[in-house]
Amino acid sequence: MAEKIDITDEMRAAVGVESPPWEYEVTTTSVRAFARGVGYLDRVYFDKAAAKAAGYSSLPCPPTYLGTPVFIPGESNDTFSGPKNSGPGVKHGLKNVLDGGTETDYFADICAGDTLTVTSKVSDLTIRESKTTGQMLIVTNETTYVNQNGTVVAKQRGQGLFY
Repeated sequence: MAEKIDITDEMRAAVGVESPPWEYEVTTTSVRAFARGVGYLDRVYFDKAAAKAAGYSSLPCPPTYLGTPVFIPGESNDTFSGPKNSGPGVKHGLKNVLDGGTETDYFADICAGDTLTVTSKVSDLTIRESKTTGQMLIVTNETTYVNQNGTVVAKQRGQGLFY
């Protein structure tokens, strides 16, 4: 249990620093696999003709699926496939982590065949008290998804709770 957490100047310096851009691909196979894996049965996620009849250019991304990061050996994070060097990060020394959730705002359709350029940054650091874990450092990240036409198609805000 963390007794007292201080947000240092070094930690604050990470706020707002954008990661290098990384490419995500949206493929028909990945859209179908994701939709099937989470139990979506709407044919627009599986059948190109059904997707086009519904007004999409190809199979649309199901909710919460935003493509697959391109893995490049030696340059990618072995766990998450994004860039290995994704910015300064927040060095806090806390060993435990909880997923604080993710919110996604969509601004345009994302369909198979799209290539997304993704950047991420720490947007906020806060400390909260928990009855069970003591103080927690809440790190909020913001991720922006831009399609091949330069259109921002989605933004995500996710929180990690460290203690």
